[in-house]
Amino acid sequence: MWIPSGKKSRKQRSEIRGRKSEKTSEVTADSNQLCQGFECIQSGVRPRYEAHFISTLTDCDGENSETDSSLDFARDCSYITREEHSDLTVLSQEVGRMLGSMIKNPCSFLTHH
Repeated sequence: MWIPSGKKSRKQRSEIRGRKSEKTSEVTADSNQLCQGFECIQSGVRPRYEAHFISTLTDCDGENSETDSSLDFARDCSYITREEHSDLTVLSQEVGRMLGSMIKNPCSFLTHH
């Protein structure tokens, strides 16, 4: 049963803060892992092995999907507004498109022998 914000007990408010903090940590972890996957590209070092590169990108895409699910959860629990959800989802979709493009055409990111 939903209880108006002002009528929640201290324990209920603490549980909500705990869940919100947990979700924030999950989104942060997903984002960190996504960024770590891009480190080889950003550092200017081109990967040599296509299969490993695609595997790394696929991991990044999975992390991006988890972030998207976490955003849905955050919106559904009123941790973020619908507008914030919309803005962040658009960014997540853009990252997904970039990853998909890189997975489909990895050669331009690889070192050629």
